[in-house]
Amino acid sequence: MSHTESISIITPSLNQGTFIERTIRSVQDQEVALPVEYIVVDGGSTDNTLDILKRYSDRIRWVSEKDSGQSDALNKGIAMASGSIIGYLNSDDIYLPGALQKIAGKFVLHPKTNWVYGMAKMIDDQEKETRKWISWYKSKKSGTFKYNRLLVENYISQPAVFFRKEAFYEAGGFDLSLHYAMDYDLWIRLARISPPLVLQDDLAAFRIQSQSKSIKNYKKLFREQYQVHQRYDKNRWRLFKHRMMIAAIQMVYRILKISFTPTLKGA
Repeated sequence: MSHTESISIITPSLNQGTFIERTIRSVQDQEVALPVEYIVVDGGSTDNTLDILKRYSDRIRWVSEKDSGQSDALNKGIAMASGSIIGYLNSDDIYLPGALQKIAGKFVLHPKTNWVYGMAKMIDDQEKETRKWISWYKSKKSGTFKYNRLLVENYISQPAVFFRKEAFYEAGGFDLSLHYAMDYDLWIRLARISPPLVLQDDLAAFRIQSQSKSIKNYKKLFREQYQVHQRYDKNRWRLFKHRMMIAAIQMVYRILKISFTPTLKGA
């Protein structure tokens, strides 16, 4: 495999000492023919995160300083990156074995491709697969990319997305005004440049835990997601479908949140 390509993985972090070492190891344990660099951008954690990062200082690049949120941290990390291919992995999620080799193969075989996404599983605190029906649903939706469907529903699993650095900057980078739907906004802008390649394999695992931003603030997440849709599309029917989709998903989130009650009490 040609080494003209290289991969940079960015992890934004803030007080995720419980999970971040597992996230780091999931990147470090990848076997891939392309060069890989790993950058952690920490927002000034006050837990044990920095102790963990210091232990890996010989293998990763990291910085810890206050920032303006996740979008700011990601923009900072991508600016630091030397790789032509970018992935970003939140500090409680993991890559599955072989993920980066599969992604490397796609980009090397399709050098004009701007972005690629695959599938993701959902895991709990103990890394047992959970919410299998949600993963199945998202995989069915995302198996074939359709721009109009993306406008109505964000069916793409964030930790399984990779893009060229030059395409990221052509799209405009992450919007600092967005704190929940910044990835959805980026998918739309990347899709307006060119459609992605779709990889049918599971590449990552998204961790469902009580302190996840998307769990704690799901109403804000979907409100912001709908506002992003409005930026790019004025079609009343699609906007209506999006509102109905959000209403249905929020009902599911309210049901799922019940299962987090013991974890929240023990926090």
